[in-house]
Amino acid sequence: MEIITSSQNAKIKQARALRQRKHRQASGSFLVEGIRHVGEAVEAGAAIEAVFYAPDLLQSEFGLGLVEELSSQGMPVYAVTPQAFDSLSEKENPSGLLAIVRMQRVRLDELNPVNFPWGVAAISPQDPGNVGAILRTIDAAGSSGLLLLENSVDPYHPSAVRASMGALFWHPVVSASFEDFSRWKKIHGYHVYGTSAHGSRDYREIEFYERPAILLLGSEREGLTPQQAEVCQEIVRLPMHGRVTSLNLAVAAGILLYAMIENRSVSLF
Repeated sequence: MEIITSSQNAKIKQARALRQRKHRQASGSFLVEGIRHVGEAVEAGAAIEAVFYAPDLLQSEFGLGLVEELSSQGMPVYAVTPQAFDSLSEKENPSGLLAIVRMQRVRLDELNPVNFPWGVAAISPQDPGNVGAILRTIDAAGSSGLLLLENSVDPYHPSAVRASMGALFWHPVVSASFEDFSRWKKIHGYHVYGTSAHGSRDYREIEFYERPAILLLGSEREGLTPQQAEVCQEIVRLPMHGRVTSLNLAVAAGILLYAMIENRSVSLF
């Protein structure tokens, strides 16, 4: 197999462009870097379009097995030098494996209480690492997926993909306006539990979190607006015992998702 040596190679430049949101949106594809992440994409049956690997960097038997498996399936696989791979990677010590993957396109109107019994909706999250961490927590808690409302950061940003630890390939991520979300939740009878530092009840006071359910996380800066609070059946707060006034968005989501598991009116299974 011929090894690509130049970072200006056309295929390298095309892949590198996917670091930018405008190119991801235009192509419908995104970058997945790392042995575990590419492995999760393969196991989930994601639409992998191409693979780049650096033979001098990739030492993992599992990673080399992925390359061989995908190559045997007719997948475009490109061997590159460490220098060329470094121009693609955003990691300080890259493992030498990266894939281009097709985005999963799911619309809000495709979701309902049968295939999406309980999930998270976040209003305008701006930190891609938080979005990825929330997805990872959704997977750990057995929740359904993530709705990104209004002007959200791109869930396919490399930092979000990396922080999700592969959860991105197993759970739907849907972008929608708050107006469409409000209409959708009413049609399907979702119980919406909002979060606010000024919530009327401590989250531990909720005896039952009724299903189908949505945990609604307000804007990291402004919380829930009065209009957004109106769609909630309950607005809960996390008690703050120290000097800080709020928790990281992903941390708050984790605490509340596990509370929703423990105090549920309908079994998950």
